[in-house]
Parts: sequence; C-alpha cells; structure tokens
Amino acid sequence: MTLLISSIAPALLIMFLIYKHDLEKEPIQMLVKAFFGGVLSIFIALAIALPLGLFESAFPSGILRSFYTAFFCAGIPEEFAKWLIFYWLIKKAPHFDQYYDGILYAIFISMGFALVENILYVMEGGLGVAVMRAVLSVPGHMLFVIPMGYYLSLSKFEAGKEAANHRILSLVLPMLLHGTFDFILMYMNAKSNVSPFIAGLLVIAFVAFDIYIWRLGLKKIKLHIHKDKTYRHIDSNSNGETID
Repeated sequence: MTLLISSIAPALLIMFLIYKHDLEKEPIQMLVKAFFGGVLSIFIALAIALPLGLFESAFPSGILRSFYTAFFCAGIPEEFAKWLIFYWLIKKAPHFDQYYDGILYAIFISMGFALVENILYVMEGGLGVAVMRAVLSVPGHMLFVIPMGYYLSLSKFEAGKEAANHRILSLVLPMLLHGTFDFILMYMNAKSNVSPFIAGLLVIAFVAFDIYIWRLGLKKIKLHIHKDKTYRHIDSNSNGETID
C-alpha cells in the first residue's frame, strides 16, 4: 500500500496545484477526460516506440544509442501521443476558452500518462525509485507539456501562419525537452566507468537543464495567467463592472 500511495501521490499533487491556479474552473468531466486521455496515450506511444525500439541494437553503446533511445523510443513517441490526445479531445472543446486552460489540460493529460508509468516503475523498483521519480520524472512529464499547452492556447486564439507556427512549436518543443532530459540521464548511466571529471560534467549538465525547464515552465504559466487576468479585467470594465 505504501508503494502504491507513493507512486500516485506526485501526480495527484501536481494536478491539484495546477487546478488551484485556474481562474475559471474547468468542468470536472473535462479534466477526467484529459486524465484518462493521458492513460490512453500510453498505448499510442507504445505503438510507435516498440517498432522503433527494434533498431536500437543497430547503434553502438554510448552516446549514439543513448540519443536514439531518448528521442526515438521515449521523447518523440510519448509527446506525440500526448499532443494527439490533446488535439483530439480538448482542442475544440467549448470549455477551452482561456489561455491557461491549454496548460491545465496538457498537464492533466501528462499526469494520466505519468501516474500509470510511475506505478509500474515503483512497484518494480521500490521506495527509492518512488522518491527519485517523485523528484525528477513525474515533474518532468509536467514540464515537458507546459510548452505544448502554452502554444496550443496561443494557436486557438490566432489564425493563419502564426497559429500554424505555434501548433508546430507545441509539438516540437516538448519532444526536444523530453528527449534531452532522457538523453542526459541515459548517457550518465551508460558512462558509469568514466572519469570523475566527465561524470561531474554530466551531473552539472543535468542539473542546469532541470533548472532551465523549471524556469521555462513557470514563466509560461505566469504569462498565460497574466493574460487571462488582463482580459477578465477588460471584459469587466466593458460591462460596466468594478475592476479589482
């Protein structure tokens, strides 16, 4: 029971905190749909990643295999699957009417994916794995999709070339973030026999990248919350209501 609780708690906490900051609360049924869409995205990701995994042995161990595995067996399939679920279930939903909504729904989709994945890893690896994944992997899934929701929100309220460019960014950036995150970790594990100097550089690179994606994610969240607050004030003013 302890392992089960420790495996689901990080995703539940993240969803609670992200939902708490929504200015106009989304319907629970839409959030549930997004969450279970994220669970469904696991099967889409596997359908893409498993065939690609057959080519993994073609790459020599080390940097090339770590790169291929991180991007083509993890980052690209997983983020494409989440993006597809978002586009299919959420993009045209009438409740998707604020900028922050895109980030909210994207994170709920990612937490559906992360929660199931976390249960599988924690049940196999134990409490130590639970702690490591609570600090790194589950928040990582959240941080990868914040640009997805951010740019899909922009594209929803735009038209033409600008909207198309933002849709492309909403897919490409999460893939790059996820792939880079996994690549550094995988390469660190692959190079366990390297000198302490190289090992130290890899640790520094990972910490720096983790700080970068946290800062990027928090910045995107603040920008969309600020936009929603601004437009709420404008709407209130145009209706003759008092602005706080």
